[in-house]
Amino acid sequence: MITPRMIHTGRLNTHVLERPATGESGRRLLLVHGNVSGSAFFQELLDALPADIHAVAPDLRGYGASEAKGIDATRGLRDWSDDLLSLLDALGWERAHWLGWSLGGGVILQAALDAPGRVQSLTLVAGISPFGFGGTHGPEGAPNAADFAGSGGGTVNAGFVAAVAAGDRSDEPGSPRDVLRKYYVNPATFTPTPEQEEAWLDAMLSTRTGDDFYPGDLSPSPTWPSVAPGTRGVANAFSPKYLNLSAFAHLTPPPPVLWVRGDADTIVSDTSLFDLAQLGALGAVPGWPGADVCPPQPMVTQLRALLARAQANGGSCREIVLPGVGHAPFIEAPGEFLAALTSHLDTT
Repeated sequence: MITPRMIHTGRLNTHVLERPATGESGRRLLLVHGNVSGSAFFQELLDALPADIHAVAPDLRGYGASEAKGIDATRGLRDWSDDLLSLLDALGWERAHWLGWSLGGGVILQAALDAPGRVQSLTLVAGISPFGFGGTHGPEGAPNAADFAGSGGGTVNAGFVAAVAAGDRSDEPGSPRDVLRKYYVNPATFTPTPEQEEAWLDAMLSTRTGDDFYPGDLSPSPTWPSVAPGTRGVANAFSPKYLNLSAFAHLTPPPPVLWVRGDADTIVSDTSLFDLAQLGALGAVPGWPGADVCPPQPMVTQLRALLARAQANGGSCREIVLPGVGHAPFIEAPGEFLAALTSHLDTT
C-alpha cells in the first residue's frame, strides 16, 4: 500500500509517497520527479514495483506538499541533492537505487557526484543534459555566449507560469493541461484517463512560482534572446552557468546507469521545442542569429557523450529508446519500462 507522509529531515520537511517492501530484501529505491510535476506522477509505477523493493517518491523543494524553501541557483542542483541525501538519513538508508525523471535525472547525477557511496545505481528517465537546459552546443556543452544567454528563468513562457500560479485547469492552448497532453506524453500514441489527467494536473499546479521557485529570476543580456540566468529559482539552477555534471564520468568507477527515453520526446531532445534556439530556428521566436552563433542544444547527444565517457572509465551504461514514446516512458510504456528497470535493479 502506498502511504503519503511528511518526513522531517535536517534540511526540509519533505512530503513523500512511500511503498514499503514485503520481507527484508534490503532493496531501496528513491524516485525523483521532474520540473512542474510531483511525486504523484509515480503512483502507478510505485504500485507496479516488485514487492521486495522499499520505494519512496518525495516532492522536491518547490513542489507538491513539501516545505517551501527557496532555491539557490548558484549551487546548481545541489539544494535538491542535499535535500535528498538528508532524506536518506531520515529514512535510515545508507544506500539506495536512484531513479530520476527529466530534471530529476540531473538531480540524481548530482547526488552521485556529491555522495557516490550512497548511490547503488542510477536510472535516468528522459534525463536532462549534464549541461542543463539551453545555451550550449556540441557534445561537451560549450556555451553559445559568455553570459549563458538563452538559458535560465527568462527563457520560460511567462503565460504558462502565470497559468500555473493561477491554478488554471482549462484546456486552453498553452495551459498546464494543454502542455501535459501535448508534451509530457506523445499525444499520437497515449491519452491519459480522466483520473490520471486530474491527478497529474494537480501535481503540476502544486509547483511554487516566483523568483525563488519556478522559473526564477533573470538577467538582461546583450546577446539574443536578450535574457541570461539570474541567481535564484528552478530554471537558473539547471542553467549551464551553474550546472555541469561532466565530472560524473570521472568517478572511480561511476555507478551503473540505465537510461530510458522515448524517441518522440519533444522536451529533452536534440531539437527540443522548449529550447529558444530551436524555436528560433523554426521561426517561432524572432531575431534568431543563426546556427553558427546560437545553435540548438543537442541534449540527448550531450548525455550520451557523458555516459560513453563514464563507461570508458569502468562504468556500466545502457541506453534504451522506446519507439513512439514521449517524455514519460514509465507512464506511456509501463510494461517495457518496468521490465527494463527490474532487470537493471536485479543486476546492480
